[in-house]
Amino acid sequence: MLKAILSHDFRHTAINQLWKLFSGPALLILIPFYLSSEAQGYWYTFVSLAALAVFADMGFSTILLQFSAHEFAHLRFKSDKTLVGSKEHLERLATLLRFAMKWSSGMGILAFPIILAVGFVVLNKKQTDINWIIPWIVYGSASIVAFINSMLLSFIEGCNSVGEVQRIRFYISLVTVILTGILLVLDTELYALSISLCMGGLSGTIIIFYRYKHMLKQLFVLSGQVEYNWGKDTLPLIGRYAVSWMSGYFIFSIFTPIAFHYYGVIEAGQIGFSIAICTAIFSIANIWMTIIVPKINIYVAHKDYKILNKMFKTHLISAVCTYMLGIFTLFIIVIFMSGILPLADRLVGTFSLAIVSLSWLLQLILSAYAVYMRAHKEEPLMIPSFVSGVYITIVTLLIAKYLPFEYFFLGFLSSYLWGMPWVIVIFKRYNKKVIHE
Repeated sequence: MLKAILSHDFRHTAINQLWKLFSGPALLILIPFYLSSEAQGYWYTFVSLAALAVFADMGFSTILLQFSAHEFAHLRFKSDKTLVGSKEHLERLATLLRFAMKWSSGMGILAFPIILAVGFVVLNKKQTDINWIIPWIVYGSASIVAFINSMLLSFIEGCNSVGEVQRIRFYISLVTVILTGILLVLDTELYALSISLCMGGLSGTIIIFYRYKHMLKQLFVLSGQVEYNWGKDTLPLIGRYAVSWMSGYFIFSIFTPIAFHYYGVIEAGQIGFSIAICTAIFSIANIWMTIIVPKINIYVAHKDYKILNKMFKTHLISAVCTYMLGIFTLFIIVIFMSGILPLADRLVGTFSLAIVSLSWLLQLILSAYAVYMRAHKEEPLMIPSFVSGVYITIVTLLIAKYLPFEYFFLGFLSSYLWGMPWVIVIFKRYNKKVIHE
């Protein structure tokens, strides 16, 4: 455990997530001071609508990480960030990068105009004096750059470079958060969200190409000399992942738009604010799993399940304990500092907050199981994800229409009460099967 904590990957992942731990709440505090309740509703609705990017991703970022990790298992970095090792796997990795860039660029150009249009339909339903049109256009356009950056970083992370990728994500977040805070203080309202995302995306692109210019040049040159049809390997898996990832939008991001429609702008802001805080704690706890994702794939490639299972269990227990500590701290702050910090009227009630925090705890465990199983280049959770997405959407719509606001997250929690046993059974059967084989 001490060795894991002192590792390069853990240090930089921890720095990134701790930065988010402090910068996230700092922004969350600034938002109530510098945005009206109505503007806060639009702010979080922007974020939820931009999450429609999952329809462009369709799980490809995870597939990319897995496939690059399996090829990198036979390679290593030199000091100048060029790659050496098995010629066959180096050529396959090079063609994978070219395929990934073509795929992500094509999906970005295709999907984001549709997301912009959907945003206009949703946001235009409310009469308001808030200037949201230009910020939404800038925000949606900047999301394309962020999307392509994310694909490149997934590829690099798969090359056993968790720490380096987390460092780059930290720099991007640093630019984005500081600029957001400055623009909020300057009273630019929704422009603070859109301009900061744009500048963060551009800075990310510059940093990626600066730090990995030798590797990227090596792989792009090599990919022009050889060919490999990655479509036949990835497309069947993309089809299954697409169902899971698109279902993920309805599992995690449908709440704010529904609240925006049925309750109002202020309630949508409370929903978005509460989810943002629980997601931040989830991200901190998930450090334990994030740092071992490439290693899980590499151990699977080498079929070293004894080390893999021991490492997986240790890190999952650490993640759960970290999350529970974070949630305990949150409730202490909410209960004892509600009169000092402007939290009470910007968060959902204590009952609803308890429901959503418990849901994210169960999601932490489920996502760890998913990482383990997907490392085998398979997607065994397609059907559970699809059923959960449909269930949560229908139940949340019914709750919004017929029940008081405090029960809004009951559909989210109840999906885990029947979904977790299903996933655990799949995991145990799957784990037993792959080890036997």
